[in-house]
Amino acid sequence: MARSVFAKCVGVPLVAALLSSGSEIAHAQRGGRGAAGQATGGAPRDTTTGFVIRDKTVITNCGDCHTRDSAGYMQRISYERKTPEGWEMSIRRMASLNKVDLDPAAARTIVRYLADNQGLAPAELRPGRFEVERRMIEYRYTADPRTETTCRACHSMGRVITQRRTRGEWELLVATHRGLYPDADFQAFRRGGPAMTDSGVAVPHPMDVAITHLARAFPLRTPEWAAWSATMRAPHLEGSWLLSGSEPGRGAFFGHVTVARGAADGEFTTQASYRYADGGPVVHRTGKSIVYTGYQWRGRSTDPATRARDSVGLREVMFVEPGWEEMSGRWFTGGYEELGMDVSLKKFGASPVVVAMAPRALHVGSRAQDVTLFGANLPRTIAPSTVDFGPGVTVTSIVRSSPDSVTVRVNVDSAAAIGKRDLYAAGSSLRDAAVIYDKIDRIKLSPVSGLARVGGVVFPKQLQQFDAIAYYNGPDGRADTDDDLEIGRVNATWSLEEYATTYDDDDIKFVGTLSPTGLFTPNLDGPNPARRRSRNNIGDVWVVASYTPPVPKARPIKARALLIVTVPLYVKFQPWQAQP
Repeated sequence: MARSVFAKCVGVPLVAALLSSGSEIAHAQRGGRGAAGQATGGAPRDTTTGFVIRDKTVITNCGDCHTRDSAGYMQRISYERKTPEGWEMSIRRMASLNKVDLDPAAARTIVRYLADNQGLAPAELRPGRFEVERRMIEYRYTADPRTETTCRACHSMGRVITQRRTRGEWELLVATHRGLYPDADFQAFRRGGPAMTDSGVAVPHPMDVAITHLARAFPLRTPEWAAWSATMRAPHLEGSWLLSGSEPGRGAFFGHVTVARGAADGEFTTQASYRYADGGPVVHRTGKSIVYTGYQWRGRSTDPATRARDSVGLREVMFVEPGWEEMSGRWFTGGYEELGMDVSLKKFGASPVVVAMAPRALHVGSRAQDVTLFGANLPRTIAPSTVDFGPGVTVTSIVRSSPDSVTVRVNVDSAAAIGKRDLYAAGSSLRDAAVIYDKIDRIKLSPVSGLARVGGVVFPKQLQQFDAIAYYNGPDGRADTDDDLEIGRVNATWSLEEYATTYDDDDIKFVGTLSPTGLFTPNLDGPNPARRRSRNNIGDVWVVASYTPPVPKARPIKARALLIVTVPLYVKFQPWQAQP
């Protein structure tokens, strides 16, 4: 990138080239003239045209190492498309491993240009949204399990499916991995291959299988990107938005966000206010954001009331839907980005709109139960007859009303049909707004198994939040079948129990603590001289939730989830984030 570090910058490609075939070396040194370069292993030549780089900041800071030819194509850079996080990762790697001296303003300009001009179309990003939203899910890549096995040995498959490259660039990416992380050969790239079949045919290495698949499944040029980039523009998101969502450990929340234009196109400032359905004060947040590639919202917001002790605030990663009327995603924080909330925003005008109700579950035979409808532009005076939950549910009175919420009192007939109900109120409708149930058969913890990491001395702690979800087993009376009805989150009583895998290890005394809201905080990373067998503060425990339904003579219902408390992430795939 920067001229002063040219020698250091070429070091990594040279190491990678030593592990590559001759055609890869040629491609890395050639510059391309707009072509992707010769593929290895007898594969046909990939003649895909790259992207011309026109931004002066990119050319000035990257041009010494990534040569730009007379047509404007730059080595490596012209033949990739990524998310903003993907381009940021590349820049951080240059700064960390190659000591590139790049000021923050220039780095932001480079990320903005490359994400806008060589990003992903909405249809391309949708399957990988969990990656940029930092969701801890068990994602399975079913298109080619062999490729998944190779890539997931070190990082999530989401990092792979949110990139697009020419075949030559997929080859160079593998070569770079092998140069930077030699153990990758034994963990994934060459593990189990090559071998000979009974007929004497060589089986390719796992990395060769992966390259062939990735070049076909995630090429540089796609119809989706051609269609999106042809009309892409900075979105106009100014205005008022209804906010709804759910935060593990705290439940549903509702409010509104005012979005105003920022200093430039695609930049915005925000003012958010929301409250939790379970009660508590109104939360206020102020923030700034940038929308990349016409739809990828990336922001950060803080609560003025807690800014003194929490200057970092929440990162906002959202997906702006075509039409600019809806967006959704996740706001998160934490040392491992593990704490966060699911959010949905919907733009509204002058018409009444209802976005949610709480509590959502209504028990058959209940009387005088208060439920609150959340929305915007709701009438201050509303007749009970205009709020309709369907047969068996009667609205007896309006308890209170305001433009953003209406609390109604309802009776539920003992013969009311079990299941989900649509709501019609004040000229607005809400699908599956309520759940009518007659009993809670079980509760289930989310997640069913959790992971926490000790820390606090050298490395950050990784926390784990649990929630208890109530279910009705349905007419068949069996759990985990298609007719099950999810009733919703319940406020349970939480505790830890020993997971008896090792005799007399007493994990429960050392691993950490569980809060009344189901948040597990691990212990220090150690060493702990009081712990026998040199286990420090790691171990396995059961997280147990107990809930008593609010009906006469109800008995407590219990559920548990396995929690593994392990060591910090000593080595991350992002070397710039690793602690010394």
